[in-house]
This record gives sequence, structure tokens and C-alpha cells, in this order.
Amino acid sequence: MQDNYNYPLDIEWTQEEMLAVMAMWQTLEDVYETGLPAAQLMKVYQEFKSVVKSIGEERKLGRDFEAVSGYSLYRAVQAAKATPDKVIKMKGA
Repeated sequence: MQDNYNYPLDIEWTQEEMLAVMAMWQTLEDVYETGLPAAQLMKVYQEFKSVVKSIGEERKLGRDFEAVSGYSLYRAVQAAKATPDKVIKMKGA
């Protein structure tokens, strides 16, 4: 597990919003490092989307996180949508 990077966050968010976005990044780490049920990823993703409503902002944050961690939000969500009843384990970059 790589803990030597910072999660991309917006200082304008409330503490609750920051926690929802941080939960997304932590869940994404779990998907890549240990595997996770697709439904669990999608639940956290929906909470993330309640904070990050714009697709442009989601893409920017996803790219920022991938740049520091090697973990792709887009690829993980696509895998979860394709196999909603399975445990997904992504391979890192």
C-alpha cells in the first residue's frame, strides 16, 4: 500500500464531503490491493458522486489520484458496472 501521497480534495468541501471523497480513494485502494465486491465499490461511488456531481470534476480528480497512486477510478467503476455481482480486483499500473 502506497501511503506516500495526498488524496485529491477540494478545500471548499465540508468535512462530511471530504470524508465521502476520501472514502472513495480508500475504497479504490482496496479494489486494487485486496479486491472488493463490485456492489460495495458502487455504493461508495454513489456517495462520491453526491459530492462530485460534474463529470469534468470527477475526471480531473480521478486523473489526479491516478497520477499519484497508479489506481484508475474510471477503470475500477467500469469493471464494477460490467460485473456487478462479483468481487473485483484490479491490477495496478
